[in-house]
Amino acid sequence: MSVQSPQTPAPPPVPPGRPRKAAIAAWIGSALEYYDFFIYGSAAALVFPHVFFSPDDPATATLISLGSFGVAYAARPLGALLLGHIGDRLGRRKIMVFTLMLMGLSTFLIGCLPTYAQVGTAAPVLLVLMRVLQGLSAAGEQASANSMTLEHAPDDRRGYYTSFTLNGTQAGQILATLVFIPVAALPDEQLYTWGWRIPFLLSFAVSIVGYLIRRNLEETPAFEQVSASKDVAKLPLADLLQNHWADVLRVIAASLIATVSTVFTVWGLSYATSDAVGLGNAGMLWVGVAANAVALLAIPLWAKLSDRIGRKPVFLTGSIGSAIMIFVYLWALSTGSYPLVLITGVVFFGVVYSAANGIWPSLYGEMFSTRVRLSGMAIGTQIGFAVAGFAVSFAERIAGPEGDNWLGVAIFTAVICGIASIAAATARETHKVPTAELGAKPHRAADRTSPAESPSARV
Repeated sequence: MSVQSPQTPAPPPVPPGRPRKAAIAAWIGSALEYYDFFIYGSAAALVFPHVFFSPDDPATATLISLGSFGVAYAARPLGALLLGHIGDRLGRRKIMVFTLMLMGLSTFLIGCLPTYAQVGTAAPVLLVLMRVLQGLSAAGEQASANSMTLEHAPDDRRGYYTSFTLNGTQAGQILATLVFIPVAALPDEQLYTWGWRIPFLLSFAVSIVGYLIRRNLEETPAFEQVSASKDVAKLPLADLLQNHWADVLRVIAASLIATVSTVFTVWGLSYATSDAVGLGNAGMLWVGVAANAVALLAIPLWAKLSDRIGRKPVFLTGSIGSAIMIFVYLWALSTGSYPLVLITGVVFFGVVYSAANGIWPSLYGEMFSTRVRLSGMAIGTQIGFAVAGFAVSFAERIAGPEGDNWLGVAIFTAVICGIASIAAATARETHKVPTAELGAKPHRAADRTSPAESPSARV
Protein backbone atom coordinates (compact mmCIF):
# COMPACT_ATOMS: atom_id res chain seq x y z
CA MET A 1 0.00 0.00 0.00
CA SER A 2 1.42 3.36 -0.95
CA VAL A 3 1.92 5.98 1.73
CA GLN A 4 2.25 9.66 1.00
CA SER A 5 3.40 12.59 3.03
CA PRO A 6 0.32 14.40 4.46
CA GLN A 7 1.71 17.78 3.46
CA THR A 8 2.37 16.90 -0.16
CA PRO A 9 -0.40 15.03 -2.04
CA ALA A 10 0.33 13.47 -5.38
CA PRO A 11 0.72 16.11 -8.09
CA PRO A 12 -1.79 16.21 -10.94
CA PRO A 13 -1.05 14.13 -14.04
CA VAL A 14 1.64 15.59 -16.30
CA PRO A 15 0.15 16.87 -19.59
CA PRO A 16 0.99 14.66 -22.59
CA GLY A 17 4.18 15.69 -24.32
CA ARG A 18 5.54 17.72 -21.43
CA PRO A 19 8.06 15.08 -20.23
CA ARG A 20 9.56 14.96 -23.71
CA LYS A 21 9.67 18.76 -23.90
CA ALA A 22 11.39 19.00 -20.52
CA ALA A 23 13.87 16.28 -21.48
CA ILE A 24 14.73 17.95 -24.79
CA ALA A 25 15.20 21.32 -23.07
CA ALA A 26 17.47 19.66 -20.51
CA TRP A 27 19.41 17.89 -23.28
CA ILE A 28 20.00 20.97 -25.40
CA GLY A 29 20.74 23.24 -22.46
CA SER A 30 23.19 20.78 -20.93
CA ALA A 31 24.88 20.23 -24.29
CA LEU A 32 25.40 23.95 -24.77
CA GLU A 33 26.46 24.63 -21.19
CA TYR A 34 28.89 21.72 -21.05
CA TYR A 35 30.35 22.71 -24.40
CA ASP A 36 31.55 25.76 -22.50
CA PHE A 37 32.71 23.71 -19.52
CA PHE A 38 34.63 21.09 -21.49
CA ILE A 39 36.51 23.32 -23.90
CA TYR A 40 38.41 24.45 -20.83
CA GLY A 41 39.59 20.87 -20.25
CA SER A 42 41.04 20.56 -23.76
CA ALA A 43 42.66 23.97 -23.50
CA ALA A 44 44.08 23.22 -20.04
CA ALA A 45 45.81 20.12 -21.40
CA LEU A 46 47.00 21.46 -24.76
CA VAL A 47 47.20 25.27 -24.75
CA PHE A 48 47.04 27.04 -21.39
CA PRO A 49 50.48 25.84 -20.14
CA HIS A 50 51.97 27.80 -23.05
CA VAL A 51 49.69 30.85 -22.79
CA PHE A 52 48.82 31.64 -19.16
CA PHE A 53 51.84 30.41 -17.22
CA SER A 54 55.56 31.06 -17.07
CA PRO A 55 57.50 29.39 -19.91
CA ASP A 56 60.53 28.89 -17.66
CA ASP A 57 59.26 25.60 -16.21
CA PRO A 58 57.02 23.69 -18.66
CA ALA A 59 56.39 20.77 -16.28
CA THR A 60 55.17 23.07 -13.52
CA ALA A 61 53.11 25.05 -16.01
CA THR A 62 51.33 21.87 -17.09
CA LEU A 63 50.72 20.83 -13.49
CA ILE A 64 49.24 24.21 -12.56
CA SER A 65 47.19 24.37 -15.75
CA LEU A 66 45.61 20.99 -15.02
CA GLY A 67 45.07 22.18 -11.46
CA SER A 68 43.17 25.20 -12.75
CA PHE A 69 40.78 22.75 -14.42
CA GLY A 70 39.91 21.48 -10.94
CA VAL A 71 39.27 24.97 -9.56
CA ALA A 72 35.77 24.93 -11.05
CA TYR A 73 35.04 21.75 -9.15
CA ALA A 74 36.21 23.36 -5.93
CA ALA A 75 33.77 26.23 -6.53
CA ARG A 76 30.86 23.90 -7.27
CA PRO A 77 29.95 23.02 -3.65
CA LEU A 78 29.51 26.72 -2.87
CA GLY A 79 27.37 27.15 -5.96
CA ALA A 80 25.36 24.09 -4.96
CA LEU A 81 24.54 25.59 -1.57
CA LEU A 82 23.33 28.83 -3.10
CA LEU A 83 21.62 27.58 -6.26
CA GLY A 84 20.16 24.51 -4.56
CA HIS A 85 18.51 26.73 -1.96
CA ILE A 86 17.09 29.04 -4.63
CA GLY A 87 15.91 26.15 -6.81
CA ASP A 88 14.02 24.46 -3.98
CA ARG A 89 12.52 27.79 -2.92
CA LEU A 90 11.68 29.40 -6.26
CA GLY A 91 11.63 26.57 -8.78
CA ARG A 92 13.76 24.62 -11.21
CA ARG A 93 13.23 26.69 -14.36
CA LYS A 94 14.74 29.91 -12.98
CA ILE A 95 17.97 28.14 -12.05
CA MET A 96 18.19 26.47 -15.48
CA VAL A 97 18.08 29.85 -17.23
CA PHE A 98 20.46 31.58 -14.81
CA THR A 99 23.17 28.91 -14.92
CA LEU A 100 23.19 28.87 -18.70
CA MET A 101 23.75 32.62 -18.94
CA LEU A 102 26.44 32.67 -16.24
CA MET A 103 28.35 29.86 -17.95
CA GLY A 104 28.18 31.60 -21.32
CA LEU A 105 29.42 34.91 -19.95
CA SER A 106 32.36 33.47 -18.01
CA THR A 107 33.44 31.31 -20.97
CA PHE A 108 33.24 34.22 -23.39
CA LEU A 109 35.38 36.31 -21.06
CA ILE A 110 38.07 33.60 -20.97
CA GLY A 111 38.42 34.11 -24.71
CA CYS A 112 39.08 37.82 -24.08
CA LEU A 113 41.74 37.43 -21.37
CA PRO A 114 45.31 38.76 -21.78
CA THR A 115 48.13 36.20 -21.74
CA TYR A 116 51.09 35.73 -19.40
CA ALA A 117 53.35 37.44 -21.92
CA GLN A 118 51.08 40.50 -21.83
CA VAL A 119 50.26 40.97 -18.13
CA GLY A 120 52.38 38.43 -16.24
CA THR A 121 50.92 36.73 -13.18
CA ALA A 122 47.63 38.63 -13.55
CA ALA A 123 46.80 36.34 -16.48
CA PRO A 124 46.47 33.08 -14.50
CA VAL A 125 44.66 34.93 -11.72
CA LEU A 126 42.01 36.16 -14.16
CA LEU A 127 41.81 32.72 -15.74
CA VAL A 128 41.15 31.07 -12.38
CA LEU A 129 38.49 33.68 -11.56
CA MET A 130 36.59 32.89 -14.74
CA ARG A 131 36.95 29.18 -14.03
CA VAL A 132 35.39 29.76 -10.60
CA LEU A 133 32.36 31.36 -12.28
CA GLN A 134 32.11 28.35 -14.60
CA GLY A 135 32.09 26.12 -11.55
CA LEU A 136 29.35 28.11 -9.81
CA SER A 137 27.22 27.78 -12.92
CA ALA A 138 27.81 24.06 -13.38
CA ALA A 139 26.84 23.47 -9.75
CA GLY A 140 23.21 24.29 -10.45
CA GLU A 141 22.93 23.11 -14.06
CA GLN A 142 22.75 19.34 -13.74
CA ALA A 143 20.79 19.30 -10.47
CA SER A 144 18.12 21.67 -11.81
CA ALA A 145 17.87 19.92 -15.19
CA ASN A 146 17.73 16.50 -13.52
CA SER A 147 15.05 17.65 -11.08
CA MET A 148 13.08 19.15 -13.96
CA THR A 149 13.11 15.96 -16.03
CA LEU A 150 12.56 13.59 -13.08
CA GLU A 151 9.53 15.52 -11.83
CA HIS A 152 8.02 15.73 -15.32
CA ALA A 153 8.61 12.04 -16.13
CA PRO A 154 6.10 9.17 -15.76
CA ASP A 155 6.86 7.01 -12.72
CA ASP A 156 8.01 4.06 -14.81
CA ARG A 157 10.31 6.05 -17.13
CA ARG A 158 12.22 8.35 -14.80
CA GLY A 159 15.53 6.67 -15.59
CA TYR A 160 15.07 7.19 -19.30
CA TYR A 161 13.99 10.82 -19.16
CA THR A 162 16.57 11.93 -16.60
CA SER A 163 19.30 10.37 -18.75
CA PHE A 164 18.71 13.15 -21.29
CA THR A 165 20.64 15.55 -19.06
CA LEU A 166 23.77 13.39 -19.07
CA ASN A 167 23.25 12.58 -22.72
CA GLY A 168 23.33 16.30 -23.37
CA THR A 169 26.50 16.61 -21.30
CA GLN A 170 28.17 14.05 -23.56
CA ALA A 171 26.92 15.92 -26.63
CA GLY A 172 28.46 19.09 -25.24
CA GLN A 173 31.76 17.29 -24.85
CA ILE A 174 31.57 16.13 -28.47
CA LEU A 175 30.80 19.66 -29.64
CA ALA A 176 33.67 21.08 -27.61
CA THR A 177 36.10 18.52 -29.00
CA LEU A 178 34.96 18.98 -32.60
CA VAL A 179 35.45 22.72 -32.30
CA PHE A 180 38.90 22.21 -30.76
CA ILE A 181 40.17 19.72 -33.37
CA PRO A 182 40.76 22.27 -36.18
CA VAL A 183 42.02 24.77 -33.61
CA ALA A 184 44.56 22.27 -32.23
CA ALA A 185 45.74 21.60 -35.79
CA LEU A 186 46.85 25.21 -36.25
CA PRO A 187 50.59 25.99 -36.25
CA ASP A 188 51.81 26.73 -32.73
CA GLU A 189 52.29 30.44 -33.39
CA GLN A 190 48.68 30.86 -34.48
CA LEU A 191 47.30 28.44 -31.90
CA TYR A 192 48.96 30.19 -28.96
CA THR A 193 48.14 33.73 -30.12
CA TRP A 194 44.57 33.84 -31.42
CA GLY A 195 43.44 30.33 -32.41
CA TRP A 196 42.67 29.06 -28.90
CA ARG A 197 40.32 31.98 -28.31
CA ILE A 198 37.80 30.94 -30.98
CA PRO A 199 36.03 28.13 -29.07
CA PHE A 200 35.59 30.39 -26.05
CA LEU A 201 34.28 33.36 -28.00
CA LEU A 202 31.71 31.13 -29.70
CA SER A 203 30.06 30.59 -26.33
CA PHE A 204 28.20 33.90 -26.73
CA ALA A 205 26.12 32.45 -29.55
CA VAL A 206 25.75 29.18 -27.66
CA SER A 207 24.26 30.97 -24.64
CA ILE A 208 21.71 32.87 -26.71
CA VAL A 209 20.46 29.65 -28.28
CA GLY A 210 20.17 27.98 -24.89
CA TYR A 211 18.28 30.92 -23.40
CA LEU A 212 15.72 30.92 -26.19
CA ILE A 213 15.10 27.22 -25.62
CA ARG A 214 14.73 27.34 -21.85
CA ARG A 215 12.95 30.61 -21.17
CA ASN A 216 9.43 29.24 -21.85
CA LEU A 217 9.85 25.87 -20.12
CA GLU A 218 7.04 25.06 -17.67
CA GLU A 219 7.72 24.45 -13.99
CA THR A 220 7.26 20.85 -12.79
CA PRO A 221 3.85 19.69 -11.47
CA ALA A 222 5.56 18.26 -8.38
CA PHE A 223 7.13 21.60 -7.43
CA GLU A 224 3.93 23.49 -8.26
CA GLN A 225 2.03 21.13 -5.94
CA VAL A 226 4.51 21.69 -3.13
CA SER A 227 4.35 25.44 -3.69
CA ALA A 228 0.53 25.49 -3.79
CA SER A 229 0.31 23.51 -0.54
CA LYS A 230 2.79 25.92 1.08
CA ASP A 231 5.13 23.01 1.79
CA VAL A 232 8.20 24.65 0.24
CA ALA A 233 11.16 24.20 2.57
CA LYS A 234 12.18 27.51 4.12
CA LEU A 235 15.71 26.23 4.71
CA PRO A 236 16.34 23.29 2.36
CA LEU A 237 19.84 22.78 3.76
CA ALA A 238 18.54 22.41 7.31
CA ASP A 239 15.92 19.92 6.10
CA LEU A 240 18.63 17.97 4.28
CA LEU A 241 20.95 17.78 7.27
CA GLN A 242 18.14 16.75 9.60
CA ASN A 243 16.28 14.22 7.46
CA HIS A 244 18.47 13.22 4.50
CA TRP A 245 22.05 13.41 5.76
CA ALA A 246 22.78 9.74 5.07
CA ASP A 247 21.67 10.05 1.45
CA VAL A 248 23.69 13.24 0.99
CA LEU A 249 26.80 11.38 2.17
CA ARG A 250 25.88 8.48 -0.11
CA VAL A 251 25.58 10.79 -3.12
CA ILE A 252 28.92 12.46 -2.30
CA ALA A 253 30.69 9.10 -2.26
CA ALA A 254 28.92 7.75 -5.36
CA SER A 255 29.65 10.97 -7.26
CA LEU A 256 33.35 10.24 -7.01
CA ILE A 257 32.75 8.06 -10.07
CA ALA A 258 33.18 11.29 -12.05
CA THR A 259 36.92 10.80 -11.48
CA VAL A 260 36.75 8.36 -14.40
CA SER A 261 35.60 11.17 -16.69
CA THR A 262 38.23 13.69 -15.62
CA VAL A 263 41.09 11.16 -15.81
CA PHE A 264 39.94 9.96 -19.24
CA THR A 265 39.21 13.42 -20.65
CA VAL A 266 42.00 15.55 -19.24
CA TRP A 267 44.83 13.51 -17.73
CA GLY A 268 44.64 10.83 -20.40
CA LEU A 269 44.80 13.49 -23.12
CA SER A 270 47.79 15.18 -21.48
CA TYR A 271 49.60 11.85 -20.99
CA ALA A 272 48.91 10.59 -24.51
CA THR A 273 50.25 13.76 -26.15
CA SER A 274 53.30 14.01 -23.88
CA ASP A 275 56.82 13.00 -24.90
CA ALA A 276 56.36 9.78 -22.93
CA VAL A 277 53.78 8.51 -25.47
CA GLY A 278 53.89 10.90 -28.41
CA LEU A 279 50.39 10.55 -29.86
CA GLY A 280 49.10 13.57 -31.80
CA ASN A 281 46.66 16.14 -30.44
CA ALA A 282 44.08 15.73 -33.21
CA GLY A 283 44.10 11.93 -33.06
CA MET A 284 43.49 11.88 -29.32
CA LEU A 285 40.71 14.44 -29.62
CA TRP A 286 39.03 12.13 -32.12
CA VAL A 287 39.18 9.32 -29.55
CA GLY A 288 37.11 11.52 -27.27
CA VAL A 289 34.63 12.27 -30.05
CA ALA A 290 34.20 8.57 -30.88
CA ALA A 291 33.78 7.54 -27.23
CA ASN A 292 31.22 10.24 -26.54
CA ALA A 293 29.34 9.47 -29.75
CA VAL A 294 28.93 5.87 -28.58
CA ALA A 295 27.90 7.18 -25.15
CA LEU A 296 25.04 9.09 -26.78
CA LEU A 297 23.58 5.73 -27.78
CA ALA A 298 24.60 3.77 -24.68
CA ILE A 299 23.28 6.18 -22.04
CA PRO A 300 19.55 5.97 -22.91
CA LEU A 301 19.82 2.19 -23.34
CA TRP A 302 21.37 1.75 -19.90
CA ALA A 303 18.73 4.14 -18.50
CA LYS A 304 15.89 2.13 -20.03
CA LEU A 305 17.38 -1.01 -18.53
CA SER A 306 17.44 0.67 -15.11
CA ASP A 307 13.71 1.36 -15.42
CA ARG A 308 13.21 -2.41 -15.73
CA ILE A 309 15.76 -3.98 -13.38
CA GLY A 310 16.68 -1.12 -11.04
CA ARG A 311 19.20 1.68 -10.67
CA LYS A 312 21.73 -0.13 -8.48
CA PRO A 313 22.59 -3.06 -10.77
CA VAL A 314 23.21 -0.73 -13.72
CA PHE A 315 25.27 1.77 -11.73
CA LEU A 316 27.39 -1.01 -10.22
CA THR A 317 28.00 -2.46 -13.67
CA GLY A 318 29.42 0.89 -14.75
CA SER A 319 31.46 1.62 -11.64
CA ILE A 320 33.00 -1.83 -11.23
CA GLY A 321 33.51 -2.14 -14.98
CA SER A 322 35.28 1.22 -15.04
CA ALA A 323 37.61 0.08 -12.25
CA ILE A 324 38.72 -2.72 -14.55
CA MET A 325 38.74 -0.83 -17.84
CA ILE A 326 40.90 2.03 -16.56
CA PHE A 327 43.85 -0.38 -16.47
CA VAL A 328 43.14 -1.55 -20.01
CA TYR A 329 42.80 1.99 -21.40
CA LEU A 330 45.86 3.51 -19.75
CA TRP A 331 47.92 0.48 -20.76
CA ALA A 332 46.72 1.04 -24.34
CA LEU A 333 47.88 4.67 -24.11
CA SER A 334 51.30 3.55 -22.91
CA THR A 335 51.76 1.41 -26.04
CA GLY A 336 51.33 4.42 -28.32
CA SER A 337 49.11 2.30 -30.61
CA TYR A 338 46.39 4.60 -31.88
CA PRO A 339 43.99 1.80 -33.06
CA LEU A 340 44.30 0.12 -29.66
CA VAL A 341 43.68 3.42 -27.87
CA LEU A 342 40.63 4.12 -30.03
CA ILE A 343 39.02 0.72 -29.44
CA THR A 344 39.66 0.58 -25.70
CA GLY A 345 38.62 4.22 -25.27
CA VAL A 346 35.28 3.64 -26.97
CA VAL A 347 34.55 0.47 -24.98
CA PHE A 348 35.68 2.02 -21.70
CA PHE A 349 34.22 5.50 -21.81
CA GLY A 350 31.52 5.07 -24.42
CA VAL A 351 29.95 1.84 -23.16
CA VAL A 352 31.08 0.77 -19.69
CA TYR A 353 31.29 4.14 -17.95
CA SER A 354 27.96 5.16 -19.50
CA ALA A 355 26.20 2.58 -17.32
CA ALA A 356 26.99 4.61 -14.22
CA ASN A 357 27.05 8.01 -15.88
CA GLY A 358 23.66 7.63 -17.54
CA ILE A 359 21.60 6.58 -14.55
CA TRP A 360 23.05 8.54 -11.65
CA PRO A 361 20.53 11.38 -12.22
CA SER A 362 17.67 9.02 -11.38
CA LEU A 363 19.58 7.09 -8.70
CA TYR A 364 20.52 10.26 -6.80
CA GLY A 365 17.36 12.26 -7.49
CA GLU A 366 15.08 9.50 -6.24
CA MET A 367 16.75 9.60 -2.83
CA PHE A 368 15.11 12.94 -2.02
CA SER A 369 11.63 14.42 -1.77
CA THR A 370 10.49 17.31 -3.97
CA ARG A 371 11.05 19.75 -1.09
CA VAL A 372 14.81 19.24 -1.10
CA ARG A 373 15.57 17.35 -4.30
CA LEU A 374 17.53 20.08 -6.07
CA SER A 375 19.54 20.92 -2.95
CA GLY A 376 20.25 17.29 -2.17
CA MET A 377 21.44 16.50 -5.67
CA ALA A 378 23.40 19.73 -6.06
CA ILE A 379 25.23 19.58 -2.75
CA GLY A 380 25.89 15.85 -2.85
CA THR A 381 27.11 15.70 -6.42
CA GLN A 382 29.13 18.88 -6.37
CA ILE A 383 31.17 17.90 -3.34
CA GLY A 384 31.91 14.57 -4.99
CA PHE A 385 32.65 16.26 -8.31
CA ALA A 386 35.01 18.67 -6.56
CA VAL A 387 37.20 15.74 -5.55
CA ALA A 388 36.88 14.31 -9.07
CA GLY A 389 37.98 17.61 -10.59
CA PHE A 390 41.21 17.64 -8.62
CA ALA A 391 41.79 14.00 -9.45
CA VAL A 392 43.57 15.31 -12.54
CA SER A 393 46.17 17.02 -10.34
CA PHE A 394 46.46 13.93 -8.14
CA ALA A 395 46.97 11.80 -11.24
CA GLU A 396 49.70 14.14 -12.49
CA ARG A 397 51.49 13.82 -9.14
CA ILE A 398 51.10 10.06 -9.09
CA ALA A 399 52.45 9.82 -12.65
CA GLY A 400 55.80 11.07 -11.31
CA PRO A 401 58.38 13.49 -12.71
CA GLU A 402 58.49 11.65 -16.05
CA GLY A 403 54.71 11.53 -16.25
CA ASP A 404 54.65 7.86 -17.26
CA ASN A 405 53.45 6.00 -14.15
CA TRP A 406 50.11 5.08 -15.72
CA LEU A 407 49.74 2.03 -13.47
CA GLY A 408 49.69 4.21 -10.36
CA VAL A 409 47.03 6.44 -11.94
CA ALA A 410 44.95 3.36 -12.84
CA ILE A 411 45.14 2.03 -9.26
CA PHE A 412 44.13 5.44 -7.88
CA THR A 413 41.13 5.63 -10.24
CA ALA A 414 40.08 2.04 -9.50
CA VAL A 415 40.07 2.73 -5.75
CA ILE A 416 37.79 5.72 -6.33
CA CYS A 417 35.46 3.52 -8.39
CA GLY A 418 35.40 1.06 -5.49
CA ILE A 419 34.28 3.77 -3.06
CA ALA A 420 31.51 4.85 -5.46
CA SER A 421 30.40 1.22 -5.83
CA ILE A 422 30.10 0.71 -2.09
CA ALA A 423 28.04 3.90 -1.74
CA ALA A 424 25.63 2.86 -4.50
CA ALA A 425 25.31 -0.66 -3.11
CA THR A 426 24.06 0.73 0.23
CA ALA A 427 21.37 2.89 -1.39
CA ARG A 428 17.67 2.01 -1.49
CA GLU A 429 16.30 0.67 -4.75
CA THR A 430 13.69 3.20 -5.86
CA HIS A 431 12.91 2.53 -9.52
CA LYS A 432 9.41 1.25 -8.65
CA VAL A 433 8.59 3.92 -6.04
CA PRO A 434 6.00 6.49 -7.27
CA THR A 435 7.39 10.00 -7.67
CA ALA A 436 5.03 11.39 -5.02
CA GLU A 437 6.48 8.98 -2.45
CA LEU A 438 10.19 9.50 -3.11
CA GLY A 439 11.99 10.58 0.04
CA ALA A 440 8.71 10.28 1.97
CA LYS A 441 9.98 8.15 4.86
CA PRO A 442 12.45 10.68 6.36
CA HIS A 443 9.98 13.46 5.66
CA ARG A 444 7.19 11.64 7.59
CA ALA A 445 9.62 11.12 10.47
CA ALA A 446 10.18 14.85 10.56
CA ASP A 447 6.40 15.39 10.62
CA ARG A 448 6.08 13.19 13.73
CA THR A 449 8.90 14.92 15.62
CA SER A 450 8.62 18.51 14.57
CA PRO A 451 5.39 20.33 15.55
CA ALA A 452 6.50 23.33 13.56
CA GLU A 453 6.18 21.27 10.38
CA SER A 454 2.74 19.74 11.19
CA PRO A 455 -0.23 20.77 8.99
CA SER A 456 -1.86 22.66 11.83
CA ALA A 457 1.28 24.68 12.44
CA ARG A 458 1.54 25.94 8.91
CA VAL A 459 -0.08 29.22 7.94
